[in-house]
Amino acid sequence: MTTKHILVVEDEEKISRLLCDYLKEAGFRTSSQANGDRVMAQVKKESPDLILLDIMLPGKDGMELCREIRQFSNVPIIMITARVEEIDRLLGLELGADDYICKPFSPREVVARVKAIFRRVHAEPRAQHLVVGSISLDAEIHQVMIDTQVLNLTPNEFGLLKIMMRQPNRVFSRSELINRVQGYDFEGYDRTIDTHIKNLRKKIAEILPGQEVISTVYGIGYRFSAPLD
Repeated sequence: MTTKHILVVEDEEKISRLLCDYLKEAGFRTSSQANGDRVMAQVKKESPDLILLDIMLPGKDGMELCREIRQFSNVPIIMITARVEEIDRLLGLELGADDYICKPFSPREVVARVKAIFRRVHAEPRAQHLVVGSISLDAEIHQVMIDTQVLNLTPNEFGLLKIMMRQPNRVFSRSELINRVQGYDFEGYDRTIDTHIKNLRKKIAEILPGQEVISTVYGIGYRFSAPLD
């Protein structure tokens, strides 16, 4: 199995070195970058398997970089920041980040979250190919199509859709979705799932305007239903 490559984007040298050391000890290959203006070139050159992305950087900040990366890649992104305000967390997730961790943090926790994302992305699915109405999901090649159009999803969006497509019309609670998608116990912060669902709905609506494929069950969670023909 090819060693996974993690790009650590962090301008605090001590933190960057600490993360790289722990990731290498866990069996990952790492590279690092401290300047936001140099990140895009490095991402395109190295094609990392996952990016740890600090928000506060010299040059382009993490939010802007996340937005730019999502224009051409669905590589998993874990954002790291000292900002703890909810609006910052939501903004990062709306831009396409897969996870969010605040400083100060345990390097072991970061490694655990990295491993969880890889387990989720590469886990053997119970069903390789799901079809509900005009939406088809192929877990083997990690692709979703609506009729003949490809739906470009981040790993978390893909995971959410796969979970709900396996059991159409079932109501999933926010806590159940976040634990199953993140791959570990994620304490609190149900709004994370709300943001991913919002992004997923928006992408589906671009192809199926006017259809509520994912509906909100107030006080409980979300339900996926087959789109109308």
